[in-house]
Amino acid sequence: MSEKTDVRAKDFPIVCVGGSAGGLDAYIRLLQNLPADMGVAIVIVNHITEMPTHLHEVLPRFTTMPVTLITERLEIEPNCVFIIPENRDLHVLDGEFLLKPISKPRGWPDVITVFLRSLTHYWDGKLVAVIVSGYDGDGAAAMCGIQQVGGITIAQKLSTAKQPDMPASAIESGCIDFILSPEDIAKEIIRIARVEA
Repeated sequence: MSEKTDVRAKDFPIVCVGGSAGGLDAYIRLLQNLPADMGVAIVIVNHITEMPTHLHEVLPRFTTMPVTLITERLEIEPNCVFIIPENRDLHVLDGEFLLKPISKPRGWPDVITVFLRSLTHYWDGKLVAVIVSGYDGDGAAAMCGIQQVGGITIAQKLSTAKQPDMPASAIESGCIDFILSPEDIAKEIIRIARVEA
């Protein structure tokens, strides 16, 4: 494969879905409404620290896309769902995931913000940032940066979120393009994928 072809292979859209408390409900409702062949990578960034994640064991029941717990230097592929492991910051570089020690080990983590900022610097494809149910405001600080690089920002409609703090903080950033239910977020992702195809 030529170098140019390889670069082109890594310009598909990435959808980062950030959540926390109550996020599982949103992840399930979203994945149930997404086709498996959109040509998009879905990255679920659940901001937990010490407690091991089981999302990679639970979510395969709700999608036909492969669901993978991210490991160091894992290659990013379309038509896959990737799950952040606990107690790590997530970055991207050269089409791969990088895992680093969590930069904010005390208080509310900011793993969603860290990952979104990495995407704005190191991913050539379309970016979609989705903030769903959760406590605190992780992700909100990166919303304007996503828009500045031409990305799309989406917050879960507060009335559909089990814990509205996180999407409310994202909305308060003033840099949210759409406020939607998980089902309508899926429709918007499908629309974006078709435009980018």
